[in-house]
Amino acid sequence: MVATQTASHPADGSHPDGNPPTFESVWASFQEFREGMKEFREGMIELRESQKETDRIVKETSRQMGMHNNRFGEIVEYMVAPNLREKFWEMGLKFNIANSNTVFSEEKKVLFEVDVLLQNGEKAMLVETKTTLTTEDVKEHIERLEKMREYADLHGDNRVFLGAVAGVVMTPNVKKYALKQGFYVIEPSGETFNIISPGDKPKEW
Repeated sequence: MVATQTASHPADGSHPDGNPPTFESVWASFQEFREGMKEFREGMIELRESQKETDRIVKETSRQMGMHNNRFGEIVEYMVAPNLREKFWEMGLKFNIANSNTVFSEEKKVLFEVDVLLQNGEKAMLVETKTTLTTEDVKEHIERLEKMREYADLHGDNRVFLGAVAGVVMTPNVKKYALKQGFYVIEPSGETFNIISPGDKPKEW
C-alpha cells in the first residue's frame, strides 16, 4: 500500500518549488514580519493616544455643558419661582410661603435639596426645575418626594406633599410621563409659563 501525503510540503522536507529555504530567506521573512509588527504597534499607540485626546475632549465638553446646564437651571428656577405661588393660587392651591434652594439635612449630612418649595399649613409642593427635563429627572424627583415623606414623618410633619417639574425643553413623552406620575408640569408659554395639572387627583406623598 502506498501512503498518501496530506501535508503541503513533500515528505522529504524539500520546498514545494524544489528549492529548500535558506537562512537568508527565512531571516528576511522574519525581518519583514518584525517590521510589520513594529508598524502595527506604532499604529496602536497612535490610536490609543488619539482615543485619549478624544476622551479628554468629550469629558471637557461634558463638563462645560454641565456647568451651562446648571446655570440655565438656576435661571429657570429664578424665573419661575416668583410667580409660581400666584399661578397655583389661581388653580386653588393657596401656598403662602415660597422658598428657593431649600436644603434638608440630618446631622450635617445633606439628604436632598429642593429647587422651589411652596408651603402652607396643610400642604407643600416640591418643584424641580431643569433647562431640559428628562425622564430620569422625573424619576429622581419621585425619589426626592419619597425622601421628603420619610423626613417629614421623622419630624412629626403630617402635611401632604405634592410634586411639580419645570422645564424649558421637554419632549411630549417626558411631559406625558411626568403627568402620569402625578406631577404638575410647568412649561414656558410666550413670556410666561403654564401649569398643567395631572388630573383630578395629583399624587400625594
